[in-house]
Amino acid sequence: MKKSLLLLLFTLIIVSCKPQNDNQLRTDKIISEINNPKSKNVLVVVHRGDWRNHPENSLAAIQSAIDMKADVVEVDLKLTKDSILVLCHDQTIDRTTNGTGKVGDFTLDSLKSFKLKFADGTISDQTIPTLEEALLVAKDQIVVNLDHAYWLYDQALAVTEKLGVTNQILMKGASPKSVVEEKLAQYENNFMYMPIVNICTEPGKELFDSYISDENQPVAYEVCWPKMDDSVKQSMAQIIEKGSKLWVNTLWPSLNGGLCDEAAKDNPELIYGQIVELGATMVQTDRPALLIEYLRAQGLHE
Repeated sequence: MKKSLLLLLFTLIIVSCKPQNDNQLRTDKIISEINNPKSKNVLVVVHRGDWRNHPENSLAAIQSAIDMKADVVEVDLKLTKDSILVLCHDQTIDRTTNGTGKVGDFTLDSLKSFKLKFADGTISDQTIPTLEEALLVAKDQIVVNLDHAYWLYDQALAVTEKLGVTNQILMKGASPKSVVEEKLAQYENNFMYMPIVNICTEPGKELFDSYISDENQPVAYEVCWPKMDDSVKQSMAQIIEKGSKLWVNTLWPSLNGGLCDEAAKDNPELIYGQIVELGATMVQTDRPALLIEYLRAQGLHE
């Protein structure tokens, strides 16, 4: 009897001390994939969380992205009047909540008095989350892409360092390479960073040339193009040859020459097949369930 009790006690101690490997391994695997240029797996990036089923940039939208086994969730940052980072795409809360006014004109407590809207305008029971609240949901489960956020790098880094999640954050921006390098040099730990390149504009070409000509390559490039031509294809080939990930958006036609989610609804192979053929291994989508289903059928997503 004593031996059985001791065995039970020992088992309980082992279980309680065992690290939560499932989520941690999932996050580690995603980060490893981002840093593996040879992998053909396609990482799915959920735009503003699963906003078709939950309010955009909400905790529920982030959790839904996690539940569907997406790899990255994209969120947008704004700063409140009392200097708290919150998730919101627009400068105002008019479109996304039942309130009106600029995010920066409200304290956090005031913002929390408003309710987020679903895409159809229906009022939910959720409020605008802080970055800290969002990262607590995402921690060890999904990589977080911070958009509209480069100018908030210092404040965002402070939050991630506090929570111990800096390694699972990907930030993107269109700042010159020298500016980004100067910022990263200020800290021992930094986010993964990738440039956003509109490859068909002169500023975009200049930004791309400054990065692609350097020996040290970013982890990925987000490439946008209104119309496909040889120069776009050549730029994509250079990115892949240099060992960076190619990030493509399927959000709306002007970002991808028409290879968008709406066009993929009736024929995923026609759209997503072309995206894969271009060499994209990170795809930001407004229809994550559809994209994941397609990729899994091709053996390109676990």
